[in-house]
Amino acid sequence: MAALSIDLLFTAAIRILLEEERSITINCSLGEICIKFPTTRRLAEFLKVPHYYVLPYFAMMEEMELVTRAERIGIFTTANGTKKLVKMMCTDFRKEASEVIGEPLLAYLEARVLSH
Repeated sequence: MAALSIDLLFTAAIRILLEEERSITINCSLGEICIKFPTTRRLAEFLKVPHYYVLPYFAMMEEMELVTRAERIGIFTTANGTKKLVKMMCTDFRKEASEVIGEPLLAYLEARVLSH
């Protein structure tokens, strides 16, 4: 089993969204773009680790303002988390991201999110 890290959790989240769910939920409000993150249980299952291994990393990601939890709604990226997720999608998963959301939307996210 590979050691967990924030980068590994973001990579796993991208793979779940693009390769398994083939769906990305994007929320836009007042100039902020947020992306729905998989649940901690779903990430643990994907990574084949106990759920409690993932929880401390989510606490760190919340502390670093990469994600935020919305009660009964889910986990969403913050501005910093969206920037990290979009950068990773555009760099390492561009083909898959283009297939799921289309190149025009991906290019828009890349320009809008990474320029701030």
